[in-house]
Amino acid sequence: MLFVAESAKSKVLELMKGEDLSEEYFVRVSVTSGGCSGLSYSMDFDNQEKENDQVFEDNGIKVVTDLKSFLYLCNTTLEFSDGLNGKGFYFNNPNAARTCGCGESFAV
Repeated sequence: MLFVAESAKSKVLELMKGEDLSEEYFVRVSVTSGGCSGLSYSMDFDNQEKENDQVFEDNGIKVVTDLKSFLYLCNTTLEFSDGLNGKGFYFNNPNAARTCGCGESFAV
């Protein structure tokens, strides 16, 4: 399962409204090679599901990931911070053994 914190839900809905996206759009997250810790997160809006996609809905937000990425993202929570130390969107990933200083890459 992938989870969506209330803070991320609010920001996702705000961005979707700002980009005038219909309800058929969802958040696509994936993991790619790269970054200072070896693996990086990617996130975008999409409206096309692909074969072997894993589909989740939490807190009213549909989140889709490919099967390979799901192996790294299982039980991860998408969060958003805009405080003084604001990071924007970030992933609270219990599978990450270490993360880089910027929080955009991780290793398992």
